[in-house]
Amino acid sequence: MKLVSDPAIANKIRKMNQRVRWQDPLIVERNIDQTRLVLEDGQTDNSEFSFLVVGDSGSGKHRGHNPQRKVAELMLPHHSECRFMLHTGDVIYLVGSSEYYQQNFIQPYQEFLLGGEHPQKIAYDQMIFKLPILPVPGNHDYYNLPILLSLASLTTLPIRRLLRSRLDLDVGLHGSGTGEAYARAFLDYLQAFQLPGELGSHLDKYYTAKTDTGDCLSYEPGHFTRLPNRYYTFRYSSIDFFALDSNTFNDPPPLPKTKEGDADRRFLEKRREDLEQEKQQIIETSAKLRPENPSEADQLDDYHANLSQIEEIIVDIDKQLAADKTTLTDIEQLDWLKQKLIESWNNSEVRGRVIYFHHPPYVTEATKWQQAQTLIIRDRLRGVLDAVAKEIGSLTQGRPLVDLVLNGHAHCLEHLETMDTGHADSHIHWIVCGGSGFSLRRQRIEGADLMEENRLVARSHLFIGRNGQGSQKRRPYSGLRIDVKGEGHPKFIVRPLVSEWYQRQWRDRELEPLII
Repeated sequence: MKLVSDPAIANKIRKMNQRVRWQDPLIVERNIDQTRLVLEDGQTDNSEFSFLVVGDSGSGKHRGHNPQRKVAELMLPHHSECRFMLHTGDVIYLVGSSEYYQQNFIQPYQEFLLGGEHPQKIAYDQMIFKLPILPVPGNHDYYNLPILLSLASLTTLPIRRLLRSRLDLDVGLHGSGTGEAYARAFLDYLQAFQLPGELGSHLDKYYTAKTDTGDCLSYEPGHFTRLPNRYYTFRYSSIDFFALDSNTFNDPPPLPKTKEGDADRRFLEKRREDLEQEKQQIIETSAKLRPENPSEADQLDDYHANLSQIEEIIVDIDKQLAADKTTLTDIEQLDWLKQKLIESWNNSEVRGRVIYFHHPPYVTEATKWQQAQTLIIRDRLRGVLDAVAKEIGSLTQGRPLVDLVLNGHAHCLEHLETMDTGHADSHIHWIVCGGSGFSLRRQRIEGADLMEENRLVARSHLFIGRNGQGSQKRRPYSGLRIDVKGEGHPKFIVRPLVSEWYQRQWRDRELEPLII
């Protein structure tokens, strides 16, 4: 049985455009930039500032302990010193359902929310942040429930009792609605304004920030904390931040109609069949375990992680098998990124650039490093950066096009650096922050160096993820504080915040900061 259903890219784009009334005539008439926001906190001119990063957090309790809440507590001492928090996606597991926002987001981050002293009274679509939380959508934020599992959720079928009482997969009565819950929780949901004059009044009130690309949304902590779109940009202390929706440019290319392509298809089909059998075996074995027993509860956590991991591999395989029929790339968004980066480099006031999105182009986590989605995201981002480099020429003066790229999706904390890749993504620092609450993953056994046709393209300098076996198994959950220093070319001091679940106890870990 499939546990998740990933909607087609065309549906994701169409539905998200409808929700923000993309390029509505009234919006175009007012020259509003729907991909930009201005963070109105009165401190954007300070040359030095700090921000937090989390990702892949949105899970509930893990049999008596709550990793997401623990990471949130690690962040609290830094709350007053940081200007905002970036979230690299997968806000809600397993299928982005509005049913789980209370348990898997509002309660863990209650101190970040207005009225958070009574989190149970906060509706998921009425959240106002005291400290801005600026997310991008992850794949789970778009997932839907397959029809068969939806029917099981509405009945007393054994699968319903099994999934909830043993593996606790955060599966309710419905999925995300192809990102509907995410849109209502975080985006400025303009589709709600249907009566005459409603949209115009709303735009008059909240799209008041003046920029060089037109009027845009004014994001006011404690008052109005909505995002203009699924991808967007903002400038803080002369640093441009670009938030992307990588869920709409991660479909792999078609398998070639050759003998090699046919062989690849047969291999993928057999691999998928084996994974389905492995998944069924996990479900059957987990049904015999007792959650009230601490050691068996840890086993259930491991099975939970394995099942989710298998399901994501199956989704990746399905994308490859279907690619010859449904391949689509969000060219509009990639062109937007290209133009915004060119504009950024041609603006002498901008001193740095940060991009963040869900799927990592470079990673050594065991299940993600060679996935088709990882490789196609790498290829498409390279295409954008190559085009930018060609356009701006010597403006970079030897600097990389982007100072820092932040991702999630891989359930770990990792710092990588690209070498000379032969493309404009060379010599960039990449940080994967995807270990903030959901089950953790291990590093690949092949090691820290990533190769392409005998060329070293990237090296991992730090990997924090699941490690050890049996009673010595360690689960280090993590987030980041990043301090931006210097008035000119910025220096990024990356401070890992780590708490480890080991032998049924939490242990906070001190790590040396990374200087980028």
